[in-house]
Amino acid sequence: MLADAPIIAFVTVSSPDHALDFYRDTLRLNLVEESQYAMVYDCKGTMLRVAVTPAVQPSPHTVVGWQVTNIAATVTDMVAAGIKFQQYGFLEQDDLGIWTGPGGNKVAWFADPDGNILSLTQFS
Repeated sequence: MLADAPIIAFVTVSSPDHALDFYRDTLRLNLVEESQYAMVYDCKGTMLRVAVTPAVQPSPHTVVGWQVTNIAATVTDMVAAGIKFQQYGFLEQDDLGIWTGPGGNKVAWFADPDGNILSLTQFS
């Protein structure tokens, strides 16, 4: 039914100004539309709709993630841009916050200004 339909990812934020600074300026995503209701980004053909709401109840789990080819370099660049990566006590992560799963995939987590959990993944 939907196998051939492009997916749209959604994140909710309460402060459009902070979200714009984060998603457009810090993460350097390609902003294609902005209104009082949302900011829309093109992420290599996938639409990320950052919707504005009066209040955000962030999920305790990852809501959006990006696949990268060199997670250590990407994390290092993002830290230099002011992004703090999460350290979870129940996972064995390296000093950069990167966890290596049993199959060799690597994941690192960070949050947007509203506390939405975002991730980077490097597949083995």
